Amino acid sequence: MTAEISLVDTLKANLRQGGIFIAFIAIVVLFWAFNPDTFLSSGNLTNIVLQYSYILILAIGMLFVIVLAQIDLSVGSVVAVTGALSGVLVIKQGYPWWVGVVAALVMGILIGAFQGFWVAYVGIPGFIVTLAGMLLFRGLTYQVLDNVSLSPFPKGYYNIANGFLNGLLGGNGFDVFTLVIFGIGVAGFAYQQLRTRRARISYNQAVEAMWLFIVKIVLTAVVVMWFAYKLSTERGLPIVLILLAILVLVFGTLASSTMFGRDVYAIGGNKSAAALSGIDVKKVTFWCYVNMGFLAGVAGVVYSARMNGAQPSAGNMFELDAIAACFIGGASTTGGIGRLSGALIGGLIMAVMSNGMQLMGASTSTQQIVKGAVLLLAVAFDVWNKQRASA
Repeated sequence: MTAEISLVDTLKANLRQGGIFIAFIAIVVLFWAFNPDTFLSSGNLTNIVLQYSYILILAIGMLFVIVLAQIDLSVGSVVAVTGALSGVLVIKQGYPWWVGVVAALVMGILIGAFQGFWVAYVGIPGFIVTLAGMLLFRGLTYQVLDNVSLSPFPKGYYNIANGFLNGLLGGNGFDVFTLVIFGIGVAGFAYQQLRTRRARISYNQAVEAMWLFIVKIVLTAVVVMWFAYKLSTERGLPIVLILLAILVLVFGTLASSTMFGRDVYAIGGNKSAAALSGIDVKKVTFWCYVNMGFLAGVAGVVYSARMNGAQPSAGNMFELDAIAACFIGGASTTGGIGRLSGALIGGLIMAVMSNGMQLMGASTSTQQIVKGAVLLLAVAFDVWNKQRASA
């Protein structure tokens, strides 16, 4: 008979992952208390999705790099240079908007391959390679743009980060299509969780009590559908949210259900043991950086579309947001530990803090101080959690 885990044991076993959800809820409640009329309004929630989606996109790629026990300090500069290339091709030279998108993605992949080569095959630490890349690609951005911002992008490009799908199924005061899409997503989540539970039972692994499992699904559904309703009463389903959902599904599957994902975790956990078990450490490392470059290119397109222009200063300090999102979301500083869901929640925490402090009128310096303090506390918690586990 399969053992069921009690609520207390579940919380203990998932202290780090459960703690991040509690922290996220606490931060949302805090900023809602300071801005009750604005913070959870339909308009502001839509604005958070549009304005901070790049954090989540970068966090997806950064998670793979951090789990590998590496780092990438260049992502902000890569966002800038890929957006700059799009701007020059589309705005300055008049190419179709999709040419700019393809060019940005290809450039991101090439940059990832360039940095991955130095890290994986030459053996230079990722910290050094990407620190050099941060300077190199920022300088290249200035050269590509000749220190001048370019705008505006054509409508097709602009809509990547600012467009909406609404009215496809009608609705009176709200968009039915948005609710249907989110409803399908909730059903898919519930089915995936049920499959995971049945698989654990079939292998005689302990599972949470059925009532706790049902409560988790119901609470998730309520929160998600409430968020969907808020979006539906504003402008409908943001196109960038669809893009983000596709990336989460693809890379979530890559991390949890493929040999590549398992190899990344194995290398981060113990690089020597992974090599002895037959894993091609250099190849996996190389492709992690290629993956990061690709997603930085996606973020470059999204950010430049959101700003409706290519700017020399674009992407400044984005690496802080991406790295902080992963560590806040439960990734370990020593590699081998981290979940995509945690990185996404960490990214949402960074987005909510930025948005909430802006609504409160906090200065940029105050925002940076708070973000730095939160990152320090997250890493300190990681250290404490390891010490507690080994005691």
